[in-house]
Amino acid sequence: MAANKTLPTPADAQAYLSAIEDPVRRADCEALAALMEQVTGAPPVMWGAAIVGFGSYHYRYASGREGDAPLAGFASRKGDISIYLNCDTEARAALLAKLGRHKMGKGCLYVRRLADVDLSVLEELVRESIATIHSRNERTDP
Repeated sequence: MAANKTLPTPADAQAYLSAIEDPVRRADCEALAALMEQVTGAPPVMWGAAIVGFGSYHYRYASGREGDAPLAGFASRKGDISIYLNCDTEARAALLAKLGRHKMGKGCLYVRRLADVDLSVLEELVRESIATIHSRNERTDP
């Protein structure tokens, strides 16, 4: 089985955020980092070269594949900020309806700017994602 490519690194998350060229995007990512740090109680850690993660959990799929992933995380991509969520529940659907302008993939929420979304709803989505992970009894670390 192939090893996971996205793992925690010793890279400085603040340096990653400071290097974001667009000042609005940089401020949005810094605000998102503060929100996720407050919700998780964990400091930012770089996962790979571009994901800022907070806390971690261990997963195991029915196929036998397993690994670790951040409890909450995001990445500044070319067009959008990718926010990694682990909840596919009715609660998520109701929250997304109130969030504001966004796109949703299987486990990734895409927002262009934080000004386009309701931050209190975004915070609740992050909390719901973490609660979903805990409900699966997956091992978590702050």
